[in-house]
Amino acid sequence: MTTPTPRPGILDIAPYVGGESELEGLARVIKLSSNEGALGPSPRAMEAHRRAAEEMHRYPDGGAEALRQAIAARHGLDAAHIVCGAGSDELIGLLVKAYVGPGDEVLYSAHGFLMYRLYTLGCGGVPVTAPEDNLTASVDNILARVSEKTRIVFLANPNNPTGTCLSADEVARLRAGLPDHVLLAIDAAYAEYVGRNDYSAGAELVARTDNTVMLRTFSKMYGLGGVRLGWAYAPEAVVDHLNRLRSPFNVSAPAQAAGIAAVEDVAFQDLCRAHNDMWLPWLTEKLRGLGLEVGDSHGNFVLATFPGSGPHTVEAADAFLKSRGLIARRVAGYGLPHSLRITVGADEENRLLVAALDEFMAA
Repeated sequence: MTTPTPRPGILDIAPYVGGESELEGLARVIKLSSNEGALGPSPRAMEAHRRAAEEMHRYPDGGAEALRQAIAARHGLDAAHIVCGAGSDELIGLLVKAYVGPGDEVLYSAHGFLMYRLYTLGCGGVPVTAPEDNLTASVDNILARVSEKTRIVFLANPNNPTGTCLSADEVARLRAGLPDHVLLAIDAAYAEYVGRNDYSAGAELVARTDNTVMLRTFSKMYGLGGVRLGWAYAPEAVVDHLNRLRSPFNVSAPAQAAGIAAVEDVAFQDLCRAHNDMWLPWLTEKLRGLGLEVGDSHGNFVLATFPGSGPHTVEAADAFLKSRGLIARRVAGYGLPHSLRITVGADEENRLLVAALDEFMAA
């Protein structure tokens, strides 16, 4: 018997593997592997989700009108230029599907989000990476890799898993240097955590160009990773293309209800940001004090690099942490074989993580 043959590129995909959640034989597990919000979702979002369950036999609003209006009001945007999706992942995939065909190129920085590559291969496209400078996206290196086949440039800003980001001026320079036919997709999943005064998530570029998209998510600051919710802010033509491709009811009614409540709960957002502002530098300082290489992160996580040999390798560290019920994220798939990405957790979780690594490094 023969089996169906997939399109070229499909079999080159190694399926994405999310952060681990369970450890065999351990009753308590502290998950610091997926950059989920340390404080969980807003109580108002949880209540809205519960109330929506009473109507789960009804189809959701296919246009997510109320959610788009809430997002627009919160960020000072035009709701007509917003498209909602089942996580920003879906929107990344829709952009690739809309603009990339066999042989077309999708460009991103060397340690960029893995899904850029996977969606590109799924459409028969060619993933192209640009070298980074000190684990930071380089505008010059990206522009040097642009070819006549380039269709999309993805810029994760801040980047996962490095935590680095570019200033608004650098992102604008990137847009100005790209050909008009190339779409710039700014993936600002961690924008809510950035405190730099020279940073922008990209909305102003979308407003003044016809070839820029900003992608955002509810999975990080808003703590709604489990309901899958994201949004894109895009020019009119791109909105039209995304709406033609997306499923008619791609965002569930409970997700829409939770999203509206979460985006309107500004006090809870401020609490989450204050928590990260306190614990991110604390975690960075403590891990550096243990002799680990830790860069400055602008997300809700740190990237810790371990020696390549000896008793304190990343493999040994990962195994030791798991023996203590602590799960971090190996990032060899991102070209960082000696590093762990560690999410900023709740107070006790951060202290337990540092204590465990202190014990490990002292052995």
